[in-house]
Amino acid sequence: MTREPAPYIGRFAPSPTGPLHFGSLVAAVASYLQARSRQGQWLLRIDDIDPPREQSGASDSILKSLDVYGFEWDGDVIFQSNSLDEHLAALKSLIDRGLAYPCACSRRDLADAPRGPLGPIYPGICRSGCDAPEAAIRLRTDDRAVTFDDALQGLQTQHLERESGDFVIRRRDGLIAYHLAVVVDDALEGITEVVRGMDLMDSTPRQIWLQQQLGYATPGYAHIPVITHPNGDKLSKLTGAAGIPGDQAPRVLNAALLALRQEPPADLGRCALGEVWHWAIENWRLDAMQGETAASVNSGAMAAVEIGLW
Repeated sequence: MTREPAPYIGRFAPSPTGPLHFGSLVAAVASYLQARSRQGQWLLRIDDIDPPREQSGASDSILKSLDVYGFEWDGDVIFQSNSLDEHLAALKSLIDRGLAYPCACSRRDLADAPRGPLGPIYPGICRSGCDAPEAAIRLRTDDRAVTFDDALQGLQTQHLERESGDFVIRRRDGLIAYHLAVVVDDALEGITEVVRGMDLMDSTPRQIWLQQQLGYATPGYAHIPVITHPNGDKLSKLTGAAGIPGDQAPRVLNAALLALRQEPPADLGRCALGEVWHWAIENWRLDAMQGETAASVNSGAMAAVEIGLW
């Protein structure tokens, strides 16, 4: 008996810390085309669980930009803050089973900790107990290999205990940390594949470890090249990336396709927006980016320079 393949469910999950810039647009386009080319669903989630970093009006600005650029998401927009009860339930489960514990260590306390590829390696100071009134919650790790086969970057392995140590899943200020929130929400939404930038590659083993501790299925992963300035710095709000213009959607979308190595026709950026999307979905090739980790202005997005995105 032949089983029907599971439905494809992808997502785009921007944080409302500023307007949608070109780097984030490229990530949105890649995840959207991966879903639509497989006749799958594409969910839009606003990851609004870090109020101190959020910018007033950013959520509305992001939604407007995505609408102007012709994205069509399935169902209502999801706001991560609406899943707080589920985040807290997952946290309680981990604590109750002894898989997570309070930690009052400050950055100063960890100043002399050894450093690994992911930063300071937590030395386990609070593993045996901590009764501080204000404490973070860390997830226990061990030295088993966490391995996944990225659709673009190939086989990846981390040994969390030696490369990062136990990591924070609830901050000292009481806010749920990114890793826990994204894992819970992806499970709630039934996400089958996560397509996102290379800058989040190192986060994936920690998220898979969390999935394993919570009994969740692990989705597939595809980490696309991160968009950079000519000097190699990641294009981001922190490095001065401007919001995408609202009046040149076909041209900017074409620039995103160039950055994703899709080789659109020379005149595609002058076509109607619907025609650009139709060509992109019909001709989408994720494997065109196989093994690539960065796409700079000088290697595929010169059209974006011409319209003032850098």
